[in-house]
Amino acid sequence: MKSIDKIILIVLVAIFAACETETGLHQAEQVITEESLLTPIEILSSDQFEGRAPATRGEDLTIEYLVDYLQQAGIEPGMPDGSYIQEFPLLGQTVDRGSASFTIRSDGQAVASPPYYDHFMGWPANQEEQVSIRDAELVYVGYGIQAPEYDWDDYKGMDVSGKVLVFKNSDPSYDPDLFEGETRLYYGRWSYKFEMAEEMGALGAIIIHTDVTAGYPWTVVANSWGRERFYLKADDDDSTTQPEFNSWLTREYSEQLFEAAGHDLDEMLDAADDPDFHPVILDGVTVDLDLTATYDRDKSSRNVLGKITGNDPDLNHQYMVFTAHHDHLGITEPVDGDSINNGALDNAAGVSAVLNLANAYKEVENELRRSVLFLFVGAEEMGLLGSQYWAENPTVHPGHVTANINLDGMNVYGETNDVVLVGYGRNTVSDVIEEQAVAEGRVVLPDANPEQGYFYRSDHFSLARVGIPAIFPNAGSDFIDKPENYSARVDSIMDATYHTVHDQINEYWDLSGMQRDLRLFFRAGYEIVNSDMMMEWRPGDEFEAARLRNLEEAGELELR
Repeated sequence: MKSIDKIILIVLVAIFAACETETGLHQAEQVITEESLLTPIEILSSDQFEGRAPATRGEDLTIEYLVDYLQQAGIEPGMPDGSYIQEFPLLGQTVDRGSASFTIRSDGQAVASPPYYDHFMGWPANQEEQVSIRDAELVYVGYGIQAPEYDWDDYKGMDVSGKVLVFKNSDPSYDPDLFEGETRLYYGRWSYKFEMAEEMGALGAIIIHTDVTAGYPWTVVANSWGRERFYLKADDDDSTTQPEFNSWLTREYSEQLFEAAGHDLDEMLDAADDPDFHPVILDGVTVDLDLTATYDRDKSSRNVLGKITGNDPDLNHQYMVFTAHHDHLGITEPVDGDSINNGALDNAAGVSAVLNLANAYKEVENELRRSVLFLFVGAEEMGLLGSQYWAENPTVHPGHVTANINLDGMNVYGETNDVVLVGYGRNTVSDVIEEQAVAEGRVVLPDANPEQGYFYRSDHFSLARVGIPAIFPNAGSDFIDKPENYSARVDSIMDATYHTVHDQINEYWDLSGMQRDLRLFFRAGYEIVNSDMMMEWRPGDEFEAARLRNLEEAGELELR
C-alpha cells in the first residue's frame, strides 16, 4: 500500500505542476494584447521614423527606441560585451548605366549588344570599380547544381575556372521525389548560382531570365538590380578576384547567345532537367563586358540583441532565437505628396511581435530552461544583410541554438482558423507549432506558393544556412466573423501597399488575429525552450548537413 500511495502522490504532484505551469503560461500570454501590439507599430511606422532605412536618422531613432524598450522591460543586453548593439559595415554599389556594355561575339564578330537595364543587368562581383573583359569563353552548366543528396552534379568534373558560366534559373521540378518537386529549394535561387560561380572559380556568371524560371517578369530584375545595391563590406584581406561579374540576360538575347553557338535555347533549357546533363561549351562564342561602379564605403547598420538567461545549468548555454527586421525602405520619390515608406506591416508589426514576446517570456523567466535571444536585424530589405552578418559573426554558436522563429509581417486583419508556416514539415520547430495550434482547434497549412521560394527570402534563411532549424510563420486566410470575400479584399490591400508609401495602419486593421497568432508562437517557443531535446531538420533536408557539422563542433550531438 505504501508503494501505491507513493505512486499516487507522484501523479498528484505532476498534475499539480502541470496545472501550475498552464496557469503561469496563461497569465504570461495575457500581457500580449491588441493594445500592447499596436503601440510599437504606431511609433515605429510614424513619419518621425522616416521609413527606418539603414544608415539614416530613421535607423538611429529605431535603434534608440528598441534599446530603451528592452531596458525598460528588464531584458538583458544580448552582446558578449554587455551592450545591445551589433554594428556591421555596409558597402553601397552603383553601376554607371551610361558606360555599361555587353557584346556577344561569334568567331570574333559582334552579333548582339543587349542594352543595359532593358535586356542585360550586370555588376562587379568583387567590389572593384572597373571590370573590363575581352573574348571570354562561355560554358552552359544547366542549373549549375551540385547536390550529392540527390546524386546530382551538373559539372560532371569539368574544370570551368576562368570561364563565364551560363545558368538556367530555378531547379528541377518535374519529380516530387527530386528537389521537392514544385517547391523551389535554395538550389533554385539566383544567389546559389552566383555562389557556385565563385566556388568553381568562374570569371563571371550569366543567369538566363524567363518569367517561368524566375517566377517574376524582367522588370523585377531591372528594378531590383538597377539601383544602388548594398553588401556586407569585405575586409581588405577577404577580397577575391573571381568571379569578376554577375549578371542576368533576357530570354530574347539568351536566344541569340545560344543561336550564335549553334544551339536552340529551349532545347538547352529542357536538357538541364536530365540528371545526365553535361556542361556545354558554347563553341566560337565569346563576350566582351565593361562595367564601372562607384561605392559608398562609409555606411553601417546595426542589429539589436536582448536576451533572457535560462535557469537549467546544463541547458542555459543553448538559445531559442526570435528574429524580426527593424528596417524598411526609408524616403523615396513622392506618391501623391507622400515620400515616407512607413513600413507598418513590413516590419513594424514583426518588431512589435518580438518585443511583446520578450515581455511574455519575462513573466515566466524562472521557468525557462534554455535562454532566449531576441534579435532585431537591420538591412533586411537590402538582402538579409543584418541576419547574414549575425550568422557569420554569431553571438551564440549556431550549434548552441535550438531553433529560430522569424516574424516578418503579421496577421493584422483579424482572427483566422488557420496559420501558414513557410517551411512547414521541414523541421521539428514546425511540429511543435502545429501541436500547439491543433490543441487550440486551429489548422496549420504549408506555403501555398512553394515555387516562389519564400523560405529563402527572409531572415530565418540566414540562420538556416548555418544549420539552425528555422520557421517563418505567415498569416492565414480563413477569417472568423468577417464579411464574404474578406480574404480577397485583404489580398488586394496587401498587393497595393507592399513596399509602397501606403504600408500604413488602415481602417481594416484588426489586431485580434495578431494577438492570437503571437500567443500561439509564445506557447510553441516555451515548449521548445523547455524541451529535453534540441530541434532538428528532417533527414535529407538541404540544411541538415550544416546542422550536424555545427552540433558536432559545439559538442551538442547528444541533444538532437
